[in-house]
Amino acid sequence: MRVPRKPTISPSKMTTYLACPTKYMWTYIDSRGKWYLRSKSYYSFGTSLHSVLQRFHDSGDKGVTTTAEAVAALEESWVQAGYESQEQMMQALGEGKEIVEKYVEESLAAPVTAKTLFVEKMFRRDLGSFVLIGRVDRIDEREGGDIDIVDYKSGRSGVNEDDLRNDLAMSAYQLILQEHFPGRKIWATIIALRADSRASVSFSTEELEQFKQDMMALAIEILDRDWENHVPVAKSLCSKCDFLPLCNKHPEFHLDSE
Repeated sequence: MRVPRKPTISPSKMTTYLACPTKYMWTYIDSRGKWYLRSKSYYSFGTSLHSVLQRFHDSGDKGVTTTAEAVAALEESWVQAGYESQEQMMQALGEGKEIVEKYVEESLAAPVTAKTLFVEKMFRRDLGSFVLIGRVDRIDEREGGDIDIVDYKSGRSGVNEDDLRNDLAMSAYQLILQEHFPGRKIWATIIALRADSRASVSFSTEELEQFKQDMMALAIEILDRDWENHVPVAKSLCSKCDFLPLCNKHPEFHLDSE
């Protein structure tokens, strides 16, 4: 007898649900939602930068080891979707080149204090009624054996420790990696690419346990929700939401009911 697969919960799913349960429904539950999703320039920009940095930190990829190669790789892998005009797209490409150039130059000049173990790696942790999953940009092993989860942010103007402590994804990644690297201290680092700044934190065992309990309660709420009878509720983000035409079809949805 085939055992049914456990449902999966990711930081993206939880963040979407917290922002708007209806948006979660159209994104992950109701297949009609996929026809209304539009490309976003900020997603394209971030994807383009991530692709280059993944190759730069991948020891098995010998094609992006210099600043010039990194800039060339950005041009080759540049995602054009979502920009309002050619001018806007070219301006973003110019900014992207500056970011990549500066990042690679500084990385090559800095002393080597860590070894990259994985890039763009999916990890899983079975939590009983569901599996927590997360795709991590990069995992480093620091001198001394500590593990560092590195996440790139292309849209932030800066980052500090409070940002990390309030970041659901980074907390989830630490919880997942805690099982994969038992006995190791786990760090979470966010690099704000535009601002060329970074911050790191390591949660205590007690902090991670509290997050685990809160996260599991949220996950169960999502999985047990009666989506078939879900009624969309107007929120401040509705006017710019891709799914507004779908919500407008529901007789109980009124945009002015916020």
